[in-house]
Amino acid sequence: MAEDGLNDYERLRQDNIRRNEAKLVHLRRKADELSAAIQLAKPKRAYQVRPRPAPSGPVRSSLRSRGISPTNLPPDLKSTRLSPSLASSILGGAPPPPPEEEEAKIRDFDAGRDMVLKPAHVRKVVPWSVTSLRVLPLVDRTVVAVGDRLGNVAFWDVDGVSEDADGAADGVVFRYWPHKGHVLAIVAHQAAPHKVYSSSRKGEICLLDFEEENFSIVHLWEWSVYSLCQAQDSVRCLYFGDGNGGLTLSDDRVGKVLTTWDAHDDRINSIDFHPEKTHILATSSSDGTACIWDVRNMKMKDPDSLKVFKLDKSAQAAYFSPNGRLLAVTSSKHCGTVQVFSVDDFEKLHAVEYNNQTGSWPYKFKVIWGWNSTDLYVGNMSKGIDIIKVDVNDSGLSALKLSNACLRREPLTSVPYQLSPHPYKVGHLACSISNCNKVFLWTRA
Repeated sequence: MAEDGLNDYERLRQDNIRRNEAKLVHLRRKADELSAAIQLAKPKRAYQVRPRPAPSGPVRSSLRSRGISPTNLPPDLKSTRLSPSLASSILGGAPPPPPEEEEAKIRDFDAGRDMVLKPAHVRKVVPWSVTSLRVLPLVDRTVVAVGDRLGNVAFWDVDGVSEDADGAADGVVFRYWPHKGHVLAIVAHQAAPHKVYSSSRKGEICLLDFEEENFSIVHLWEWSVYSLCQAQDSVRCLYFGDGNGGLTLSDDRVGKVLTTWDAHDDRINSIDFHPEKTHILATSSSDGTACIWDVRNMKMKDPDSLKVFKLDKSAQAAYFSPNGRLLAVTSSKHCGTVQVFSVDDFEKLHAVEYNNQTGSWPYKFKVIWGWNSTDLYVGNMSKGIDIIKVDVNDSGLSALKLSNACLRREPLTSVPYQLSPHPYKVGHLACSISNCNKVFLWTRA
């Protein structure tokens, strides 16, 4: 036995432990150096390589199948009873009018002079603040679909007659609760207005089918879905833009995603198809760009766009004019700017700032077209709706100016930022204001 009290075997064991610990210290140092080198070599945007969820087929769902009883919901979340006349009205709506009738309605229309907001057309539609709205494409009826921050999707049948004893004069409202978070987009195709798609911050895309009287969870996406759109000639196809810059095409005939393009580096705020060239679409993104694409020739990775519009700030919207000759791009630069480009010559453009106050508001505004290709609409900080006039001559775009006319009425108590025109009724414009659960419907006097 040695002086340290250890035999030869134990002494050899201690030497091996010390030697191994020295090797571990060296290896840990090398690992730290390698990790630091990898971090420096990584791209700035981690989402340039984007994992995609597996395609998900339709999942039939209802409150009852999800284990949620309407009687157990908080009072503000109880689904109100469907109006028996609404589904039949939507399914049996009149066909679209001929183009000459549409042109006649627009010809003598002056928004600043003709549009009014009546007290009867201000209605609480959802229990929480409005996050999206869309006027459904019905020729002879006005139905506004509304989503709120808690996941409710409600329908305000403005022309409906309440069956309650008091006979409400402001239409009928009924509501579903299909989403778990903010409802970010709503869309319905003109050829199938009874099928209403909605998307949420939780990545859910739902289809409410009035014909089937239920809703389907069509997709459960990995990212928030901020925008929805359908081409005029593709009633069965749905395009959606997510919070990571992906543009996805799904087809309900096969019940799955067909393809996803890496279109942008940040969330896609809007998708819009050219009204005549239905293979051409425009997207806007928070990465500071708006793009025009030909969907026939897009590659999944690094797709080539026909045109890229680079902005200093986030591109909030990019919409084609009704005649397809112009593209309006909304930017959150400064206090809010809209640029209008000629589709025939993208170098021809005009820009105008649409409100004169700074703050955190511009990112919420989206400049939209109305019923002709000469008027644009956007909410302003003065609790009204600005009308932006676009002058077009035979040679194309010639001028853009903020009109002296402004839609402003007493019921608007805050800034309107969600706007949706009626596709057929000229002068009918739905809007919502910040942090409010009401919808305001402007109509033609």
